Amino acid sequence: MEYHYKKDINHSIFRAYDVRGVYPTTIDEDTAYTFGLGFGTHIQRIGKKKCVVGHDNRLSSPALYEAIIKGITETGVDVVCLGQCTTPMYYYACIKLEIPSGAMITASHNPKDDNGIKFAFDESGNCKGKEIQDFLQELIEADFLSGNGNVSEYNIEPSYLDLFKSNLSFGSRRLKVVLDPANGATSTICRKIYEQFPMDLIIINEESDGSFPNHHPDPCIEANLEQLKAKVMEEKADVGISFDGDGDRLGVITNDGKFIPTDIYMIIIIRDIINKVSNKKFLYDVKCSKSLSDEIERLGGEGICYRTGNSYTKAKVRSDNLPFGGELSGHVYFNDRWPGFDSGLYAGLRLLEIMSHTDKNVNQLLDGINHYFATEELKFSSTDDKKIEVVSRVVDYVKSKGYSYLDIDGVRVNFTDGWALVRYSNTGPNITARFEANTLERLQSLQDEFISVINQFNQ
Repeated sequence: MEYHYKKDINHSIFRAYDVRGVYPTTIDEDTAYTFGLGFGTHIQRIGKKKCVVGHDNRLSSPALYEAIIKGITETGVDVVCLGQCTTPMYYYACIKLEIPSGAMITASHNPKDDNGIKFAFDESGNCKGKEIQDFLQELIEADFLSGNGNVSEYNIEPSYLDLFKSNLSFGSRRLKVVLDPANGATSTICRKIYEQFPMDLIIINEESDGSFPNHHPDPCIEANLEQLKAKVMEEKADVGISFDGDGDRLGVITNDGKFIPTDIYMIIIIRDIINKVSNKKFLYDVKCSKSLSDEIERLGGEGICYRTGNSYTKAKVRSDNLPFGGELSGHVYFNDRWPGFDSGLYAGLRLLEIMSHTDKNVNQLLDGINHYFATEELKFSSTDDKKIEVVSRVVDYVKSKGYSYLDIDGVRVNFTDGWALVRYSNTGPNITARFEANTLERLQSLQDEFISVINQFNQ
């Protein structure tokens, strides 16, 4: 296929954590080819000669994959091709091959018609923020190098299976486990990985199908896990675990069909590892419940509240050498005996490992935590320009009221009996909000106050 430099590349797809758009309207083969020209040029100018490229199982991913490889090699950079894989497999390939530069064709948990690119120039990890906007300018300037890079193929699967096998040590309890890969990229690998460990395994939605025919591939939205809940209850399973479209996030269902948000899952993990690690600092994002920060403090650890975004949170865990961190959206980073990248499959196995050494179920592993009343993440439609202005005006409102606040990512307003978070989405034209309080009445009061302020400015 012949590709062309895309002079009118869509600027809106260059977001805070990655490139993401709708195929083929805002992102297409020429977009990927142009991206490849810029990527190959950029990494050569910082002294890199090779990169790794993979793709998920979305229907448009193979075409974008071929186009980006063509663009990169035309600049003279050699490409190691992984073919279809999960995003964590791509991360591990970069580690295993000692090639930090790379690109993964995926739109993660987005709808089936979306696609995108997660990418890294060097050892600092996934590009984010200003790096991405600066790279867009390089694409516009089109000062590309020319060359003839080589293409090779690499199968990361055997090494990836070994990484899991050597990393985990299960106890004597044999669990009954239901997995839901949501027809995404993990559907081709989850059975091979989980069957390495002693458990009775049941898998639903195991056929690889990038149209996601059974439900949306976001395991952190409870409505997407109804099939998993039903199967757990039907099979009288000990736990259910679901993964997103590219495999870097997880969702958890208890034996009684209850959804466990990621911040609550993190409590189980921190309880298990805090006495096994020397650094007792743990990262969580601004969306996470006070239940988590309360528990870290109770255990004698220190919580670090940080901005939302996979590229940011993972980099912070690495730069501060934290043993563990995560965010409400389902990304968690084990950095104790795992190489720091987010893998939903591994996160699920760490929970199962803990359970295999005890007779407790998930609910019992959470005994004694503080409970609060909280909303889900609420979304308010806006525009990419308007959303920034609205959040800025909410910050002004908070300052005018003399409230205590944290402004690392939007504004999180802290009260003695609850908190309110208002921020703009970095992946779409939305303003998002979340609220938590000691009582339902206070929760409603916080919602009423801040939703009114959002609506006032978002007209």
